[in-house]
Amino acid sequence: MSDAEDIPTGRKRRPREQTPVQRALGLLVRREHSRKELTRKLTARGIEDEAAQAAVAKLTEAGWQDDTRFAENLVRMRANTGYGPIHVRAELGTHGLDSAAIAAAMDSYEGDWQENARDLVRRRFGEAGPQDLTQRRKAADLLARRGFDGDSIRRATRYDPDD
Repeated sequence: MSDAEDIPTGRKRRPREQTPVQRALGLLVRREHSRKELTRKLTARGIEDEAAQAAVAKLTEAGWQDDTRFAENLVRMRANTGYGPIHVRAELGTHGLDSAAIAAAMDSYEGDWQENARDLVRRRFGEAGPQDLTQRRKAADLLARRGFDGDSIRRATRYDPDD
């Protein structure tokens, strides 16, 4: 080895420790989060509860975090992936949103829940839909698991309880 190789070329810098606001912003850049979810994730990453809540409050004031925007986005995403209003409403409740915010987000959805149910049945059972009682029951079970209400299930499966 020569003398030139023994001389350090520079110090290795340790990465700076991120502030709670920076960490929260890093999470929000990836996707929307509710206040409750963002606070929970920050505390799980070792940030004290008070600092996490202060960081979330600061980002909410600045407009980076918004529960209304989060709720509307979640309703749209879940509806587009085949979930019904009962499932979506329950999921919004787990994010710590109050009933008024949940109702506003559900009302803001411009799609048709019954049409979503019909589309899901068509994707699973073909354009003709379920043909016999067994297939109708399977379709109804699928829609119920996905969080659709009884009226949407009956219309999507053309299931008549008098059958």
